[in-house]
Amino acid sequence: MSKKNRVFFKTFGCRTNQFDTQVMISHLEDFELSQSESEADIVVVNSCTVTNGADSSVRGYINSISRKNPNAKVVLAGCGSHSKGESLFESGKVYGVMGHSEKEKINDILKHQDRFYQIGDLNHIDNTIVERFVDKSRAFIKIQEGCDFACSYCIIPSVRGNARSHSEETILRQIELLASNGFGEFVLTGTNVGSYGKDRATSISELLKKISQIRGVRRIRIGSLEPIQIDDAFKELLSETWMARHLHIALQHTSDRMLEIMNRRNSYASDKELLEEIAEAGYAIGTDFIVGHPGEGESEWSEAIKRVEQLPLTHIHAFTYSKRDGTASASMQDIVQGDIAKNRHKELTFLIAEKNYNFRKKHTDNLQVLVEQGKDNHYNGLDQYFNRVKIETKQDLSGNWIVLNGIRAQKDLNYTTY
Repeated sequence: MSKKNRVFFKTFGCRTNQFDTQVMISHLEDFELSQSESEADIVVVNSCTVTNGADSSVRGYINSISRKNPNAKVVLAGCGSHSKGESLFESGKVYGVMGHSEKEKINDILKHQDRFYQIGDLNHIDNTIVERFVDKSRAFIKIQEGCDFACSYCIIPSVRGNARSHSEETILRQIELLASNGFGEFVLTGTNVGSYGKDRATSISELLKKISQIRGVRRIRIGSLEPIQIDDAFKELLSETWMARHLHIALQHTSDRMLEIMNRRNSYASDKELLEEIAEAGYAIGTDFIVGHPGEGESEWSEAIKRVEQLPLTHIHAFTYSKRDGTASASMQDIVQGDIAKNRHKELTFLIAEKNYNFRKKHTDNLQVLVEQGKDNHYNGLDQYFNRVKIETKQDLSGNWIVLNGIRAQKDLNYTTY
């Protein structure tokens, strides 16, 4: 019997890409999965292209493969295949390019004896049922693809396509299988998760209710939501025990002038009212925030940081603006200098870290933790508020659900013995 070629997957970017990698892995019928790029015959790079910096990271990794494993065939997949795939292919940097719609065909694509450029289209919806996740304690479930927003800084709609929902039947069947395989926590992901169902006469709140009824489902987390997507039907679910007590709501900024420049659909006044209502329901709240976008002068920043102080935020994914060719923001003037943007980023993250620390000091009991990996009698896990807990114990807790009381809130994380 001939030896199967070994395939290594390198995943950049978001949770949606993590799920897409699992889709590709599940279709590798005639190949072996490799845990090392240096030992692989084929390296599939599931790329991110959200910023020019992301493109640079992908190119740097591809160049490193030529040094580590010069005999490996490098295949570019993911968002970068649509933005940079053609140039990388024509320059000979990669052996092949495959677009989003080609993921489920990967077994046949990798059998090509010649170089290939198979970009596909941006209208495809996967039908793959992913039955397991490699080295994960929770399962990521992609429920939709694409985005109909037109934020000035973002290229994602042009590389992921318009918003389109996966079928409810496929989503529920997948969760049923994963729950029967021992998964209890499910993270709903997508390009614009809150848009789920708009093309299928349903909604994310209806989907959540049906997921919650599946045997074995203990906790549901939701990827980033837009403020305008949190309606009354969604708010009615906030008290449900299966809802993780953390929501990530993408504000992007708190200056109304900056929100207008970014072509956003939210405003500070409505955002503040929404976040206060959700916090009152017992939730930790995270957000995305872009620092240093063109037009962010001293007055805009001063207003923004004061407003952040007033919001009940506990987590933040802060970005220093990075130019993305092909977007409206890329041609804007009034550029913010890099050192200024860096200092603003530092100020913002420090502020939210303090807010998070104060939140954790008030929530030290009844922490429901799904334990992840462990080493040398120390384990990690996330509680219902999306805060990390470090656990010192002599027990093997990997994959277990435990309830912790009296934890010690440290500056960077929570700590306890068990």
